[in-house]
Amino acid sequence: MLLRPRQQDFLDRTLDALSQNDNTLGIAPTGAGKTILFSHLLGTLIRNNPDTKSLVISHRDELTAQNYDKFNLINPGISTSIVNSDTKEWNGQVVFAMVQTLSREANLANIPRLDFLLIDEAHHTPAETYQSIINRARDKSDSCKLIGLTATPNRSDGEGLRKNYSNVSDQIFISELISSGYLVPPRTFVIDS
Repeated sequence: MLLRPRQQDFLDRTLDALSQNDNTLGIAPTGAGKTILFSHLLGTLIRNNPDTKSLVISHRDELTAQNYDKFNLINPGISTSIVNSDTKEWNGQVVFAMVQTLSREANLANIPRLDFLLIDEAHHTPAETYQSIINRARDKSDSCKLIGLTATPNRSDGEGLRKNYSNVSDQIFISELISSGYLVPPRTFVIDS
């Protein structure tokens, strides 16, 4: 699956941010292809190093399955596994897990040494469950790089993401996707009663 030019820019900027920092946050709206983007990103980071280990966490089973499927479609040569309520497999080079399962003490204890920890829907990062996973990953390896992707970096509770993300690698705007023909302009309708 080839990246669109704007997606390639996003990927390049994120790789650059990770080369200079131990974390980065990427912001892209719904429809920008965040799952495709992070699949290419992790594939680029680990493809030529079989000893590299990555963990992708999300907050819903459906997102975990979607992330797993898309990653395997884009990176068929990279081994993957899943940690969820039914399966606790850490043997993949990239492991996909749901935060609620992984944040349980018994599962936290089994987190191996990680090179990359990617958080899908990164606006959830301040939650205690995510913090426990980040802390465990960093306890195992202080060189573990944190990558967050989100469409909504502003939280309704006003809590910022700066505790975990010192920089924003890139931000794709809806207007860019509309002007390049990848999204249709939104239309608003009012229903008279």
